Amino acid sequence: MVGRAGMVLLAVLASGAWPAARAQATEWSDGDVARRPFSVGERLTYSVKVGPLGKGKAVAEILSTDTIRGRTVFHTVFRITGSLLFFKVEDLYESWFDPNTLVSLRYHQNIDQGSYERDRTYEIFPERGVYVDAQKQELPTVERPLDDGAFLYFLRTIPLEVGKSYTWNRYFKPDRNPVRVTVVRRERIRVPAGEFDAVVLRPSIKAKGIFAESANAEVWIADDDSRMMLQMKTKLPFGGVQFQLRSREIVKASLAEK
Repeated sequence: MVGRAGMVLLAVLASGAWPAARAQATEWSDGDVARRPFSVGERLTYSVKVGPLGKGKAVAEILSTDTIRGRTVFHTVFRITGSLLFFKVEDLYESWFDPNTLVSLRYHQNIDQGSYERDRTYEIFPERGVYVDAQKQELPTVERPLDDGAFLYFLRTIPLEVGKSYTWNRYFKPDRNPVRVTVVRRERIRVPAGEFDAVVLRPSIKAKGIFAESANAEVWIADDDSRMMLQMKTKLPFGGVQFQLRSREIVKASLAEK
């Protein structure tokens, strides 16, 4: 279950959340992002704890630029490895999105969690308003769609303010919208990577999983120019789950492009 908990880095954006009391809702317009606090070569490494015994590692990385259907895109990868007793996890999530609008063109999942395995790719066609699922079905999508990984990076471009709830209708599967994230407080925290000022977000959905209302999930985002995720805590039936940032590296372009 380390892997499914690890999807928080992606699912924090793919989930519908309800705002805290008296939070002000803000709908963000589409367009090029005003500021991009990440670039090719960024590598974020996290330690993962699941209950008293489970442990693992997660790495979020912008590997390279690539070209899909004639468009330049960022290619990002999120890897999770870990174990819970005899249960082994090795998951891979890849996203390809426009570096200026963060609009998604392709999303890939390769999940290996013990006896559970899944490998599927989504091709997304923003200009046509459709996406193609793993069964090769063509289905409608939203205007300027974002996949799970692209939403993670999109969130880092938003000027988060305490007491506000932010709403978007950009997740590429329309039935998952709207996406809402509430900013609950600021605080200073210490993680293995160091001590940071942070903005704390509270996503919540009326469903089972890492962002169920009963899970009381919180996500800490660095309150600085990097806007990186520092920490995440949530509760699942088998125990608490925690991600903590271990390191942030900027890999040289010549290496990142390989």
